[in-house]
Amino acid sequence: MQILKMGIVEHEVIDIEMRRLQKLRIAGDIPDTIILVEHPEVVTIGPRARKEGIAIPDGYVSRPVDRGGGLTWHGPGQVICYPIIEWQLEGEAHVARIISLIEGWIIAALGELGISGHRDDRMQGVWVGENKISSIGLSFFHWTSRHGFTINYDTPEWRLEEISGCGLESQVTTSLAKLGHHVSKEEIYDSLIATVSSIDREFSEIIDFTEGQTS
Repeated sequence: MQILKMGIVEHEVIDIEMRRLQKLRIAGDIPDTIILVEHPEVVTIGPRARKEGIAIPDGYVSRPVDRGGGLTWHGPGQVICYPIIEWQLEGEAHVARIISLIEGWIIAALGELGISGHRDDRMQGVWVGENKISSIGLSFFHWTSRHGFTINYDTPEWRLEEISGCGLESQVTTSLAKLGHHVSKEEIYDSLIATVSSIDREFSEIIDFTEGQTS
């Protein structure tokens, strides 16, 4: 697996790159690839939100996407992980199992930072206490995933909280900083890399576009 560490990149740019990498992965031209990135503020609108006519508050830029779920806020203070992975290992024949593996990975990464995360029956993703701090939304083609998950670590005041999200009331989804856990983007990147074995993978290369170096 290769890991691509990026800085702040527009969602539209990464969306195009995800599609390109997914095709290359399906063809066997690249290994499993993980993109770690942050976006300028945008609300992505999944098919369910469009079907149900869920309104976005005024003052938000939005883009339609083809991953599962409803509305998802992206912006400063949020790490996004896009796994371009061919899920063909034993036990990976069901989407629910893949989601569970990813949840376990996020929980393990938070544990590296001394934060106790857990699953919640209200919705898939990862929660800290009574608040959701990580959302997951994937799409698949030939069992190769695109889109991914978020970890909210220090988002701007109330920008995330007033978005109702995927059927949850506003203010349920929040950031780690609002819950008293102060960690940096770099610490989350490092903890995700350190715990990637949680999804039964290991990395062979980290390409750091934030520094222009390969390690």
